[in-house]
Amino acid sequence: MTEPGSNMILGIIAGGGVFPFTVADNAKAAGVRVIGAGFLSDTDPAFPARCDDFLWLKLGQLGRLIDFFQKKGVTHVVMAGPVNKPRALNLRPDWRAARLLLALKTRGDDALLRAVGAELEKEGMRLMAPHVFSPELHAPQGILSCRPPDERELRDIEFGWDMAERLGDMDIGQCLVVRDGVVLAVEAIEGTNAAIRRGGELGGPGAVVVKRPKRGQDRRLDLPAVGLETVRAMAEVKASCLACEAGQTLFFDRIGALALADEHSMAIVGRI
Repeated sequence: MTEPGSNMILGIIAGGGVFPFTVADNAKAAGVRVIGAGFLSDTDPAFPARCDDFLWLKLGQLGRLIDFFQKKGVTHVVMAGPVNKPRALNLRPDWRAARLLLALKTRGDDALLRAVGAELEKEGMRLMAPHVFSPELHAPQGILSCRPPDERELRDIEFGWDMAERLGDMDIGQCLVVRDGVVLAVEAIEGTNAAIRRGGELGGPGAVVVKRPKRGQDRRLDLPAVGLETVRAMAEVKASCLACEAGQTLFFDRIGALALADEHSMAIVGRI
């Protein structure tokens, strides 16, 4: 794992949410120069102010991104924050992105991000895991909420854990919703929170949410993430339990998320 250093110039490919801010702030605190690139459709308009230099892009402008990073002397690159996947279906790729897409057999998240990472590394930039700059965001192991899972929830966690691994092998998603040994919803292009709402509406109160990385997933790319918005989605449909993989899941706004979980008597578990 690469450690931040004074000779590093970090390029951040920023999606939505707070994660790009955390990475940029922690990198600059470590003495690293930060060059940002973000998407007009997804990135917070306040993010450029956290960077030493910044470029706005449209989805699909891979060649422009690489040219910008090269001109700014970027040595290492991280990807931080989600991109709206349904909107990405309508992208207009430049020649470099089009060539990359044509070479892919499938366009699942993992395959696409690996291909983008390979293009960056081919140009001499080293891809890094963004959590190098934010280790405090990793979900800890153990029961994180006041209430532990009950026996039914534990059975559903075991069932869901195995099913999530199988689904990950097909590069489908990182989250599924189960109840009483039945899969209610699988995360696809709509994202985690929409999958939770759909599963909860279908299964009623007491659904169990499982989120974990895909088997063999490149940990530098798209680690699973949960947080306050996850728990809010669960509360809307009266889901009762969340299990995520300790040390391999990013847990945003953990204090607020756990407070809301306790308010709704949810069980939250980090397991390995």
